[in-house]
Amino acid sequence: MKTTKLAVYPGSFDPATNGHVDIIKRATLIFDELIIGVAIDSHKHSTLFSVDERVDMLKQICEPFENVSVESFDKLLVNWAKRKEACAIVRGLRALSDFDYEFQMALANRKLQSRVETVFLMTREDCACISASTVKEIAALGGSVDDLVPDVVNRALKKKLGL
Repeated sequence: MKTTKLAVYPGSFDPATNGHVDIIKRATLIFDELIIGVAIDSHKHSTLFSVDERVDMLKQICEPFENVSVESFDKLLVNWAKRKEACAIVRGLRALSDFDYEFQMALANRKLQSRVETVFLMTREDCACISASTVKEIAALGGSVDDLVPDVVNRALKKKLGL
């Protein structure tokens, strides 16, 4: 009997970047199913895009992937992952500074739900400098983010920022 390996890839995705898309593509090669979890409440900051806008953009971005779905979630990530029957939480790492935070979260999640593993995927070199906050700042100041985000996100940023 074959079991399906399902993973969740959580984040605020405000907005989704090419770095996020790279992690999604690579995670689809490892797992049978991937659920992109868009956090309703971001503890990091207030969001530029509503949760519905972020979910909609990610659904458009993920259309080519048959084994990817997108939904929002709130509350504790590891409990949501368990409810989805995920075997893993996928996290992307850009730099050593990301690792410290992610390592702490992975240990806490393991303590809460030992059956849900955390899998770290290193970003490609060309995506290492891309963060959602950097993208928003560049776009807000009138700079081009054409090479940093998918087209659907670029259009939404321009509309949202009145550019």
